[in-house]
Amino acid sequence: MEEAMLRSVRWLDRCIAEHEKSGKKHRQNLFAIIQGGLDHDLRGRCVDEMLKRQAHIPGYAIGGLSGGEAKGPRYLMGVGFAEDLLVCTALGIDMADCVFPTRTARFGVALTFSGPLNLRLKKHAKSMEPIDKDCRCPTCTAGMSRGLMHHLISHETSVAHAITQHNLVFQANLMGQARDAIIQGAFPDYLQKFFVNYFGAQGYPRWCIDALQSVGVDLTQGKPDIPIIDGDGAKWEYSEETS
Repeated sequence: MEEAMLRSVRWLDRCIAEHEKSGKKHRQNLFAIIQGGLDHDLRGRCVDEMLKRQAHIPGYAIGGLSGGEAKGPRYLMGVGFAEDLLVCTALGIDMADCVFPTRTARFGVALTFSGPLNLRLKKHAKSMEPIDKDCRCPTCTAGMSRGLMHHLISHETSVAHAITQHNLVFQANLMGQARDAIIQGAFPDYLQKFFVNYFGAQGYPRWCIDALQSVGVDLTQGKPDIPIIDGDGAKWEYSEETS
């Protein structure tokens, strides 16, 4: 792991040299990637090495959850669950990317502000509702029903494409609303509203509560009886009855 981290530092030096020779410095950004796995000492050493080169890099990419980076755009790699994105935004992340919204669509799962919908489940077989009546994505505005998608998801790739369109619009709305709330100084209120709608009475993941408390947001405020779920606490629909 140490050698892999040091290789990333050497790679960054080579990238900086090539980037500066390319003539693209003013129209293409070069980010450093913080490496070190789950070893806090290695991550710390990697951050220190990257900071020595901060005059040449406008931002930092984080391969997992970490801290200690300098001011500048912070890019989080491979995180796509809605609750993860919002908690990481509260912790200082500026950008993120992940295959999650498209990959999960291929398995028939649609993302909504009330939690993911597994459209393979029998309970959706006769539903004439769209994924989300308030969503303005092409799939929902065209009136494609949950029932239709349930019946075709295993047979037609076009259904995976339709759910993908919805999931991408959901993700854009989720983060667009978060950005607006930050600009308006109302991000804590946005977080409170999101968690109420997304998790409801089933309870909140403990890690979300603890992480947000570290930046002054108390999800349990005014909710003394809300269940607290250990583990990842991800909200998901599972069932053997999918046909």
